[in-house]
Formats: sequence, structure tokens, C-alpha cells
Amino acid sequence: MARLTILLLLFCTALSASAAPPPPPQVEAKGYMLMDFHSGEVLAQYNSDKRLEPASLTKIMTAYAVFKELEAGHIHLQDQVLVSKKAWKTPGSRMFIEVGKKVSVDDLIHGMIVDSGNDACVALAEHIAGSEEAFVSLMNKYARELGMTNTHYANATGLPDPEHYSTPADILKVTRALMLEFPRHYAIYSQREFTFNGITQRNRNRLLWRDPSVDGVKTGHTNSAGYCLVASARRDGMRLLSVVMGTKSDRARADESQKLLNYGFRFYETHRLFGADEPIKKVRVWKGAVDQLALGVENDLYVTIPRGSYDQLKLRARISPDITAPIHRNQSLGLLVVSQGGEELKTVPLVALQPVAKGGFFHNLADSVVHLFK
Repeated sequence: MARLTILLLLFCTALSASAAPPPPPQVEAKGYMLMDFHSGEVLAQYNSDKRLEPASLTKIMTAYAVFKELEAGHIHLQDQVLVSKKAWKTPGSRMFIEVGKKVSVDDLIHGMIVDSGNDACVALAEHIAGSEEAFVSLMNKYARELGMTNTHYANATGLPDPEHYSTPADILKVTRALMLEFPRHYAIYSQREFTFNGITQRNRNRLLWRDPSVDGVKTGHTNSAGYCLVASARRDGMRLLSVVMGTKSDRARADESQKLLNYGFRFYETHRLFGADEPIKKVRVWKGAVDQLALGVENDLYVTIPRGSYDQLKLRARISPDITAPIHRNQSLGLLVVSQGGEELKTVPLVALQPVAKGGFFHNLADSVVHLFK
């Protein structure tokens, strides 16, 4: 923006310099990432954009697509799905549905998430899109919309295929989107076991038993992909997401994930600075029905910083000069810069919290005169 007016807003005066966090622990995996859920800040990563086999981490996107259909009202939890021979015969982990019988969408979702049932995935895909191939096109569409630029799906299950790949960064994108958009359905990921047709299976995520702060998300394994795990944990209001891909064993994927989570919680803290639609700054409006306008942020603003460094945060608002009506709600009229120790942490738009219509003729004439001399 031209000739930006810079207004300094000191959040707090720095009292003392906090020690920088130590480097992340050594993680035995082909790729991994640790992210704060609320701020989206990446705290540790390795090969985060490398294309790897996702195995059953694929089912996070499968579930995302299913939940999209549920929310749109295209399918319902009580719908009865006729099990095809293809779904029944799908190899790998399964919930043991039977060909020719009907199973509710609700049971299939639990079988997909808790049992990691490949048969459940195919049955849901066929119910929603007519075929697994058509459903996979839907998965790839959502991947593009979420900015998963290094991901391509070839099936709904995660079974090996040369054209089936993703990355740690992309997997956390869809995981975070699923949790933000479908919090009610996300609760299924904390379920430790599921019984269907007289068969009880335990959730393969060891961390659900080991760490009470963990409430998801999904395991994956094939011989070529190795052992994978996306984990989510919440402690004292802070939520972290981790993904490890290509570890050597079931125990290793839990151990390596635990390393990342413990590191993040020990050395970082997350703060909500402003809520959506919370007034941050009032500005003068020219030629409007009102003279003052409140600016804020469109979405809740979170930052993740090293522990003990909250007092070093600074905020700087850059406001557009000569704000003139009409103004529509959520119109960007400046920037809010969050910095610490001279380093910019986040820059987000400052938006109008309400619309402002043009003022009347005489009011605008008076404003023109005042503005001319100003």
C-alpha cells in the first residue's frame, strides 16, 4: 500500500532475553513434521516435502471427503450401504463386512477410522461416488483445494501404487482441515476399539493408551511405506500435530511421535492474541455515514513462541491512509505485524469489522474541506 501510516503498538516491553529452544530430537523416520494446530507454526521437520508412501494415512483424506458429503447432506449416517464384492475382497486391514449385506454409513466410518478397514473405505467410496475411481477423483480435488501440491491419490485405502504418494507437510494440511471443519466427527479418532459383527478390534494408535493427552489420529503401514503415524495431543490448551513416515516398527512410530510431541510441549507455548471480530484499532473514515471504524482480524490470531518469551512480543499496525467510504465488511485496510526480537513472526490483514456506507452530500462536502486542510 502507498504511503502506509505506521502505528506502533507495543504489546509488552521485553524484560529479558529467553534462551532459544534446543534443536529437535533425532527422529528415526524417512520424513516427519511437528506443527502447532492453532497457529500452524512448524516446530520441527525433516523431508517434510518429500514424496513418500502414505499407506493408511490416506484414510485421513478418505474421511475428509466422506465428512464433506455428510455435511452437505448428500449422505446420512443412517444410510444403509450394500457391500459389493470388490469392497469385500479388498486386501489388507478390514472391518470384516460381508458381500451382499447392508451396513450403515456410521458403522463404515468407525470401521474405516478405528479398524483402518480397507473394505470400509471402498464401500463408502462406492456409496458416495458410484466407484472407487470416481471417489479418488474427489479426493484429488480436495487435495488441490487444500494446497497439497505434492500429493496424488490412486485409491481410497492407501494400498501401494506408483501414483499414490504424499508428504508429511501435505498430510498435516488435510489433518488440520479435518479437525477444523469437522470437530464433531474428529472425536471418533480417540476411540480405542470398535466392535462390528461380533469382532472387536483395537485402534492401532499405541499413544491412545500411553499418553492421556493424545486423542488421535491415524496409523498406517505397508511393507514398502514402513510404519507411519499422525498424532494429535492437547496439553493445557495447546494442541500439537505430528506425523512420522517410514519408521521401522509399530513401537518405533509411537516412540518417535512421542519424542516430537514432548519436545514441542516442553519448549514452546501458544497464545491467542486476538479473537475474530475483536476490535484492535479505530480509524478515521472520510465521507462515510460514520466517522470511526473498528479494525480487527478475520480469524482468531495465534502465535507459537519459545517458552518464557511472551513478554518480548511486539505488535505493529500498518494502516492505509485516507480511508474513504464506502467500505465493505472484512475489507483489508492495513496489516498487523507480530514480531519478536526483531524477527517478524506473522503478518495478517487488518479488516473492517463492519460496513460503512457513503455519507450524505453535506457531510461529504464538510469532510472534503477538512481533509483538504489536513
